[in-house]
This record gives sequence, C-alpha cells and structure tokens, in this order.
Amino acid sequence: MNVEKQPLTAVEDAYVPSERRLARERYKKSRARRSAGLAVASTVLTVTALALIVVNSPGWDRTKETFFSPHYARVALPDVLEGLWLNLRLLVVCGACVLVLGLLLALARTLRGPVFFPLRALATAYTDFFRGLPLIICLLMVIFGVPALRLQGVTTDPVLLGGAALVLTYSAYVAEVFRAGIEAVHPSQRAAARSLGLTNRQALRYVVLPQALRRVVPPLLNDLVSLQKDTGLVSIGGAVDAVYAAQIIAGKDFNYTPYVIAGLAFIALTIPMTRFTDWVTARMDRRRAQGGLV
Repeated sequence: MNVEKQPLTAVEDAYVPSERRLARERYKKSRARRSAGLAVASTVLTVTALALIVVNSPGWDRTKETFFSPHYARVALPDVLEGLWLNLRLLVVCGACVLVLGLLLALARTLRGPVFFPLRALATAYTDFFRGLPLIICLLMVIFGVPALRLQGVTTDPVLLGGAALVLTYSAYVAEVFRAGIEAVHPSQRAAARSLGLTNRQALRYVVLPQALRRVVPPLLNDLVSLQKDTGLVSIGGAVDAVYAAQIIAGKDFNYTPYVIAGLAFIALTIPMTRFTDWVTARMDRRRAQGGLV
C-alpha cells in the first residue's frame, strides 16, 4: 500500500493553532504588557518621589551649587576625559597581565605530585596574602615603598607602580576563579583524555582548560569591571587620571562638581561592560540548559 507523503511545507501551511492556544498566547501578551506598564509606572513614581525629597530638602540650593554646577562641569570635562584615557590604558594592560598571571597561579595550585609541593605552597601563599591585603594598602606599599628602596634600574613612575599593585592584587582573585573552573571539570574528562593516549600536559591543554575557561567567563568579566573602577586608585601616588584631574580642579575653588563628572565617566564605562557580562551569563545559561555547554 503506497502512502503519498506530503511535503513538510504543506504540512506546516495546513497547521492551524487551536482556539485554546491562541487564547493562552493572548493572555501571556496581555499579562506581559500589564507587567511592563506596572514596572514603568512604579519606576516613574519612585524617581519622582526621590527627586521631590531631594529638591525640597533645606540644603538643596547649596548642594546643587557645590556638586552640580554646569560651569564647573564644563571646565572639568576635558581634563577628566584626558585623565580617563590613562584609566583605560591601565585597564587594558593590567587586565591582560592579570589574566596571564592568574592563570599561571591557578595552574601552579592544581599541579599534582609531591615534587610540585613547593610551587603549590608558593602559589597558595601568594593568593592568600594578596587576597587578604586591602588594595589601598598594597598600592601605598608599592608606590611609596619601592622608590624608598632606591634600587638601580627600578622605575619610580607612579603609573607603572600603581599598575603593578593592581596586577598583584587582582591576579590573586582571578587565580581563584581559574582554579574553580579547572576543578569544576569532572575528573572523568581527564581520565578519558589519558585513555586516548594524551599526556597530563596535553589533557590539561586540550581537554580541561577549554572547558574551564568557558565556565569562568562571567566571573572574569565581573573582575574586569571591578578592575576598571579601581584603576582610579592610582591617583594616590600622583598619577593624573580622571580622579586626580577632578581633584586638582575641585581644590582650586572647593567645588566638587568635577568629582561627579569623574564618577559619571566611570559609570558610563562600567554599564556597557556590566550589561555585556549579563548577556554572556544569560547566553551560557541557555546553552547549558539546552545541553550545548559541557
């Protein structure tokens, strides 16, 4: 008995959703519109209430003049943007160094065998020390302590020393992120690679690390966002970045609008990176839910 098969396109064209499904879709759309409307309305009411509280406060006129002066904003903006270029360069260079050093520390902590115990101990001590040491203290010790040693051939540039302090601190945090990703890979992956004839080094390079790096992309991006903000701390050594440029202008007339401009500049840089991190995290979650990410 021959059964004539209809083309797939014909079957799709012949499909008609049921009334119950259409009603369910309409209900979902109406509920989504209602939720969006409520969210917008509540946001507008909240912002309006906060604005009224701030504007009607007794010291608002003085605060507006001191922190939100259009004149000082126009004066400070060029210098703040010029200093922000230094922060961006620090972010790129320090971020690359942090990723490399953090990965090396994580690999050192995951080495197996008693012969590697000294290396594991040093990596562990480094990580514990710089994770526990406040960043501001590390910056002060490096920026002012290294020049005090008067070592030949060692730079005294506060930008380079401040960048080195950032790398020392953030590499400890990133090392733990990498180590968590490496240890999250199931041991069977390494065992399967060894059974195929790969050495420990090859199994780590071709099997374990690719999976570990995919797992730790979101926390690494979060650390880079934090590093971007903390590049402003190099100003304690005299480096003229966005923060120090704002401080110079604010110190002339005791108007703090330049600090607000510097803060908004950092926020303008941080928000895109944060949204990108959220997008990557959501994308990886969807792939993991669909079974596309090991």
